[in-house]
Amino acid sequence: MAELPKTFDPAEIEARWYAHWEGTGAFRPARPDAPPFTIVMPPPNVTGSLHIGHALDITLQDILVRHARLQGKDALWVAGTDHAGIATQMVVERDMALHQRKRTDFTREDFVAKVWEWKAESGGAITRQLRRIGASCDWANERFTMDPGFSKAVIKVFVDLHNEGLLYRDKRLVNWDPGLKTAISDLEVETREVQGKFWHLRYPLADGRGHISVATTRPETMLADMAVAVNPGDDRYKEMKDKHVRLPITGRLIPIVLDEHADPELGSGAVKITPGHDFNDFEVGLRAGFKPSEMLNMFDAEARIVQCGDIPDELLGLDRFEARKRVVEMLEAEGALDGVEDRTIQTPYGDRSGVVIEPWLTDQWYVDAKTLAGPAIDAVRSGAIQVVPETWKKTWFSWLENIQPWCVSRQLWWGHRIPAWYDADGKVYVAEDEAAASVLASGKPLTRDPDVLDTWFSSALWPFATLGWPELTSTLAKHYPNDILVSGFDILFFWDARMAMQGLHFMKEAPWKTLYLHGLVRARDGAKMSKSKGNTVDPLGLIDKYGADALRFFMAAMESQGRDIKMDEKRLEGYRNFATKLWNAARFCQANGIGASTALEAPKAELAVNRWIIGEVVETLAKLDKALADFRFDEAANAIYHFIWDRFCDRYVEAIKGEVDKETTGVASWTLDQILLMLHPFMPFITEELWHAMGTRDQNLILAQWPDPRAPVDEQAIAEMDWVFRFIDARRSATAEVNLPPGTRLAVYALLPEHSGVHRDMQAVEALAAKFLRHRNRIRLQSRTDVVAFFNSGVRLNLVSGERESRITDDGTPIGQNFQVGVDNVTYYFVPETVVDLAAERNRLAKAIAAVDSEAASLATRLANPAFVERAKPEAVAKARADHAEKSAEAERLRAALARLG
Repeated sequence: MAELPKTFDPAEIEARWYAHWEGTGAFRPARPDAPPFTIVMPPPNVTGSLHIGHALDITLQDILVRHARLQGKDALWVAGTDHAGIATQMVVERDMALHQRKRTDFTREDFVAKVWEWKAESGGAITRQLRRIGASCDWANERFTMDPGFSKAVIKVFVDLHNEGLLYRDKRLVNWDPGLKTAISDLEVETREVQGKFWHLRYPLADGRGHISVATTRPETMLADMAVAVNPGDDRYKEMKDKHVRLPITGRLIPIVLDEHADPELGSGAVKITPGHDFNDFEVGLRAGFKPSEMLNMFDAEARIVQCGDIPDELLGLDRFEARKRVVEMLEAEGALDGVEDRTIQTPYGDRSGVVIEPWLTDQWYVDAKTLAGPAIDAVRSGAIQVVPETWKKTWFSWLENIQPWCVSRQLWWGHRIPAWYDADGKVYVAEDEAAASVLASGKPLTRDPDVLDTWFSSALWPFATLGWPELTSTLAKHYPNDILVSGFDILFFWDARMAMQGLHFMKEAPWKTLYLHGLVRARDGAKMSKSKGNTVDPLGLIDKYGADALRFFMAAMESQGRDIKMDEKRLEGYRNFATKLWNAARFCQANGIGASTALEAPKAELAVNRWIIGEVVETLAKLDKALADFRFDEAANAIYHFIWDRFCDRYVEAIKGEVDKETTGVASWTLDQILLMLHPFMPFITEELWHAMGTRDQNLILAQWPDPRAPVDEQAIAEMDWVFRFIDARRSATAEVNLPPGTRLAVYALLPEHSGVHRDMQAVEALAAKFLRHRNRIRLQSRTDVVAFFNSGVRLNLVSGERESRITDDGTPIGQNFQVGVDNVTYYFVPETVVDLAAERNRLAKAIAAVDSEAASLATRLANPAFVERAKPEAVAKARADHAEKSAEAERLRAALARLG
């Protein structure tokens, strides 16, 4: 048994044990006949670095995987990274810019080669950081969304979907990033509040009989207006159906159409319709009979004005914001500007480029998501996929039932190039390679589509393509479907739902049995973390300061289903102290000859304290198993925390000090082993270190066996030890409240309730006396208390002599100074061995009660005032209520202390 250092140093332990686990293959032991447990890690971007959201996500997955591994399962945690098309291309282009080079200085092939070089040199940072938090993944089989096998799967899915009519090319609106010059997904759009303006425009009726007023935050788009919409129920416009207005500046005539999109309660009730540059207007345009090919597009890829129908030459080539100023000037000169007002506008920005996103009408590749969504909806309804927490089911159904075609093409060079080729007439041929496309085209000259696939398209195949699909491998057969997906709710649509759609379509079975959605990690005040606010935290810095185990335990303890987590370093510090407390308890065990146990089942025990701790292990294990089965990470962490801190360290270790006999050595050794096993999924590093420090082991803790004590809970022992602890606690709290000097020894006289008859009185006294005698040394050591006598009106028993106790007055109280504490209907009189000024203590407590009552009354008055409750900030009202509750409780505690003094 190697002696543990006095100081717990997580940094040295973590580096050593992780390298050992990975080097010995402990993350994926050979268990061909064991039942499978499979989970796939959401692949972080290859450009990424560990953020606090990763820390939560990875911790929860690792808890489940380590638990399954301890249960003897063939636990596979698939790890890998996403090629992150836009992010990676931007990183490489930024590196090039440092050397005065740009992407277009290279051929496409040479640029892609440069990206692969960057990945080889710098693309592994995120996976190294995941190791810091203890992620026990199958790194030996790490995947990448552009590795050859995965790419084969991506191309096959594209071709198969196209051949089935579920993937096609179409002209629709997309989120267009003029900075990156590519379509982007909704997830890559961030909305910012911008101070802008709301312009009111006047469109004259074509027949000269008046005008219609419309309003817009983007007046330049009026150049591409194709209609004005009014609500069919709006009486103001009932005579205007089939009429036209004449656009200012261009003079073009556009129709007035009836559509529910126009809200009669907002402004004039009329809405300008620009189908080529607004998502709502696009749908109105379709309903009005405009084909996408007929919709006007007034911007090029850089959001500069192009000709789309009678636009004055002076506007052509202008940037959209320059054009906005000029269009406003022209409208004002023409008398078509009815006014302008300042307004805060929700404006979409590209999260990487930082430029305003433009809805843009362009040709892209789309997946028929509506058809694929049907089985995903049914899977959740039937229970084939369990969604935890269930509150997210409503969101799942709502999104999938109203899903739109999924744009899967991106205008980049880095990524899976779309397997489509065009002949000179623009006819498209989709095939897995150019040779197959050439056969389809009967040998015509072909040009390949320059676009690449959206990274969400490839990552949607992650649950099965990482297991070898389209090859029918043994790994795929055993580990598909996966057991669970752990995901942030923020990618429920972008990744989770699409994995369900693709898995059900290609594997004919849901990709996982359970979908667990956790919340976000927020700042301490509940605000969303962002670099612009300066409230982000670096998980690696937290690990350096408190250790990975403390961070992991914080994440588990705070992960309550359906709630976000508020970051709190004080709690992190508390969990570091928790690890230190366990470390010190193990050092006590070592010092008293308590080491590694060879027993799997609970040892036999006679002493109440040992039978009690065995029962506590059994009960804690049951709570832990249930919590993990229900994915209640907070309840699981809470159960093991309180068992270790309250029961084992504060109770059991203290209780056996000075009484470590052979039986206790065996029980304590076994109990500590069960603690290390139960805590390992949450705190893997310290538990592995202590596992080996306590003695020679046949295997590492990571590959040991989950507890199976096979012992009953001894209710009699639990009741007796709970009584002992309540007595000790009552003595400690009472003496603290009456300001007795530390170390003061006390004699105790126990006043029992009256019974009918002296015989029954004597039985009660003797039974209580027997309990005190069994635990006399323990009580004396832990509470500096000597129990002297037991009495009631009929019995006076001196515990030491066994004779009648004479130091009790005729009115039934001990002679001398004393204060009282009640435990289980027995009043205990504590008599200090030294004189204490109890009158001064009574006076002190009375003054303290008066002061606290005054503060509580003041707070109660404030809370009874409706003006304060209704007008004050919610956090101020909450603090006042908490303070009032605290002061009221303190007053009750002080009154109880005063009552003890008689």
